[in-house]
Amino acid sequence: MTEPRTILTDADLPVWRRRPEHRAWLMRQGNAILDFAQQASIDPRGGFFELDADGRPMPGARQIHTTTRMVHCFVIAALLGRPGAADVIDHGLTYLWSGHRDESHGGYMWSLQDGQPADDSKQAYGHGFVLLAAAGGKLVGHPLADRLFADVAEVLDRRFWEENHGAFAEEFARDWSPIGGYRGQNSNMHLTEALMAAFEASGEGLFLSRAERVAELVIGRHAAGNGWRLPEHFHADWEIDRAYRGADMFRPYGTTPGHSLEWARLLLQLWVLGGRRHDWMVGAARALFACAVETSWDKAHGGFFYTLDWDDTPRNTAKLWWPAAEGIAAAAFLGEHDPSAFHEDWYRRIWNFTDRHFIDHRRGGWFPELDETLNPAQTLFAGKPDVYHSLQACLIPLYPATGSLTAEIIRAQRDG
Repeated sequence: MTEPRTILTDADLPVWRRRPEHRAWLMRQGNAILDFAQQASIDPRGGFFELDADGRPMPGARQIHTTTRMVHCFVIAALLGRPGAADVIDHGLTYLWSGHRDESHGGYMWSLQDGQPADDSKQAYGHGFVLLAAAGGKLVGHPLADRLFADVAEVLDRRFWEENHGAFAEEFARDWSPIGGYRGQNSNMHLTEALMAAFEASGEGLFLSRAERVAELVIGRHAAGNGWRLPEHFHADWEIDRAYRGADMFRPYGTTPGHSLEWARLLLQLWVLGGRRHDWMVGAARALFACAVETSWDKAHGGFFYTLDWDDTPRNTAKLWWPAAEGIAAAAFLGEHDPSAFHEDWYRRIWNFTDRHFIDHRRGGWFPELDETLNPAQTLFAGKPDVYHSLQACLIPLYPATGSLTAEIIRAQRDG
């Protein structure tokens, strides 16, 4: 079945996100996501469960990105005045400090099982999310946050940052011996997000300047030089590795257009935080978004293909929830800084698709994965993973596109 189309002209503005009814709908959806996760996710032994399709805890290791993203989401919830959110933050930050943190070698281990290391590697991706969680903890005044923030910032500076490239190394063994020569844009993208949050929480300019350098390398050099198709995988010298084949979850072959959508928003946020000095970022955000929706949206069934080959042929035809969530957030940011019927049309189109296919209106949460013809699938994910992407898709459009969601909530409350 061909998806319904919404064709707008500039005369159709004002846009959905300014309409009171749509804004109320977004807040209801955000609260439903928090309702789904808040109680069932907490493991009384430490960390957070991932949840099955019915919202019940699943067995398995406690991975650092799950712990940190729950903290981040409930920092947002606490800033909005949600009862019980502070307890979730405390539970997560305590587990990061007493569980994931490696007292012997420093840094933060990827996953724990029954309180013991399951994967003791030190990943840039995970450390970026520790910094994001710690920055959020500072904003809500958690007593562990300053200590955690200073510790992870020092680890990132001493162990991961490569000044000669202007980006972060990828991974180390527990004792900090290097693991291969892989460099990845995904970890550096999320570190850009975390560095901006760290700058907002601390005022320290080094965080912002490093975020700008990562963006210049990954987007200004590599995406711009590749027709705005974002390369994912690199050699140690930050030259593109077009032949790389890694695990499908975090390092799939080819391009992952959802990351182009994510970068589109992050670039605009970085442009604003940096005093609008780097005007190339606005055009780059526009180009990344336009290329991603043109090459990866399934014109027959709807939804974004997960990965493409280098010639834009769909490679993994699954439709995942997080590219849709990032497309919504990117369209909202672009709609503020580059208002057009094109961006508003995509904002509406992706939300229409998400409401129809990803939101589980009966059991709560979002389906994480659909097959090519939009049936729920479980080839990459089991159950309903963390709520980080979906919550931000609901709440980012409610606030000005001038900073992180946490900073904008605080600013709105201060100025309101």
